[in-house]
Amino acid sequence: MTVKQVSATELKARIQNKEAPFLLDVREPNEFQYASIENSVLIPLNQIPQRLVELDPQQEIVVICHHGMRSQQAASYLVHSGFKNITNLTGGIDAWSCHCDSSVPRY
Repeated sequence: MTVKQVSATELKARIQNKEAPFLLDVREPNEFQYASIENSVLIPLNQIPQRLVELDPQQEIVVICHHGMRSQQAASYLVHSGFKNITNLTGGIDAWSCHCDSSVPRY
């Protein structure tokens, strides 16, 4: 099963329309503290296996990282772990900053 992709602008539109999925940020705590999307939840990539119980396998989850690579890894892991509705944010927080919210710092 392949992981769905969503662009930053598509995600922003969904959030504005009150269709916000669960936003799972898999970056490191220092990255999350520096730049994050409002209402996203931090579970660093290396903690995902131990913290799966904190996630709802039936809920729509959009996975976020810096540029989309770590989130793609996490999204694939979640799909292989039985999660049904997983999407990767293409371009990560960097794309969000560039296309949706310039107040989010780039790094």
